[in-house]
Amino acid sequence: MVHLDETHSPRRKSWVASANAPLSDFPIQNLPYGVFSTAGALPRVGVAIGDSLLDLALLEKAGVLVTKPGEAIFARRELNPFMALGPKVWQATRRALSDLLEESNPRLRDDAELRQASLVPMASAKMHLPIFVRSFTDFYASREHATNVGVLFRDPANALMPNWLHIPIGYNGRASTVVVSGTDIRRPLGQLKPPTSDAPVFGPCQKLDFELELGAIVGVPNPMGEPVTVAEAYDMIFGYVLLNDWSARDIQAWEYQPLGPFQAKAFATSISPWVITRAALEPFRVTTPPREKPLLPYLQETSANNFDLHLEVTLATKDAPRASVISRTNYKYMYYSAAQQLAHHAVSGCAMCIGDLLGSGTISGPTRDALGSLLEMTRNGKEPVTLDDGATRTFLQDGDCLTLSGWAAGDGHRIGFGTCAGAILPAPVERDWRAVKGEGGE
Repeated sequence: MVHLDETHSPRRKSWVASANAPLSDFPIQNLPYGVFSTAGALPRVGVAIGDSLLDLALLEKAGVLVTKPGEAIFARRELNPFMALGPKVWQATRRALSDLLEESNPRLRDDAELRQASLVPMASAKMHLPIFVRSFTDFYASREHATNVGVLFRDPANALMPNWLHIPIGYNGRASTVVVSGTDIRRPLGQLKPPTSDAPVFGPCQKLDFELELGAIVGVPNPMGEPVTVAEAYDMIFGYVLLNDWSARDIQAWEYQPLGPFQAKAFATSISPWVITRAALEPFRVTTPPREKPLLPYLQETSANNFDLHLEVTLATKDAPRASVISRTNYKYMYYSAAQQLAHHAVSGCAMCIGDLLGSGTISGPTRDALGSLLEMTRNGKEPVTLDDGATRTFLQDGDCLTLSGWAAGDGHRIGFGTCAGAILPAPVERDWRAVKGEGGE
């Protein structure tokens, strides 16, 4: 069931003029949360509105916004304490913020001193990781992506593994290297096995790739030993971010059998700084694609749990005058929704915690221009991608900057995610490992 109220109305406008621009990522219907800092001040929670952000810690201190009496919930460097208050508080706070920013409300609009203090230009703010990532799980939920990869490495007639149409495939990743957009990514070192060699070698990754994903953030926990339904899982999700699960394809090819990716994915995962709430995306719910084989009852959906989200990827080289669009796709193609992924994660009795991050897996569409990784676009390096300036890429080179963007198209407005970007730095200087002798390196 879709839950809409006045905060979703396309007729609602804000007294923050930039929020009313048709192509603004952050109209009054969006109101995403992030963590920011300004010169001389500590990180705290804000909400994006147009080309500004609203300092919720300041409004909380002034008594204009109250979520939990007597506690400074927004004067924190992560959203976890706010998420812990639960869905009723999330909804009440969204409604209070929407009303406060609505064009006819004089409370903040006409208080010049408080308005100037609390409304911060985005250009003067530094964004931080919005949540404390309790744990990170990455899924493999796009049928198009799984098929494309299967064709590359297996018999095309058996591109999908036998379990893929029955179960959301996933693996536990590294929360410690989840970073906010704008963080540079160091090319990883690892074991590589050239096809002409009988043994692996050690060195920098030569097939560095990106993965276009959507990240779901758990805001409601479940106790260990207690599974949840798909409907309950949908309501457990606080919001969503763009996610780039950087991948070292050559390291992965050598290490992934029999247990799957390890170091090939552990070195970095980037997320966008703004958390788009589940509530903001309610008008854009769509059903998952038709099932080729029936799912077991615990995975069956009774409501539309996917979203119609436009996604775009650009690649900028260090010498290019502008970035080139290399992919346009949509999240609606995902075979398994985030709610199904979360329900499957918990069905064994796994305790899901506030701040858990679930990566959707690479999002690819049905056409060649809608692929979510260079591995697919270039057929594992065999067919280079040509950029707008004539440069070509099979995989990412040092100095390249990859940017993800996304939005849901509303009536006269859009619910935007902002961007998720990262530039590639050279690999660290290799040590002479032969010189390391025993404990302590002596």
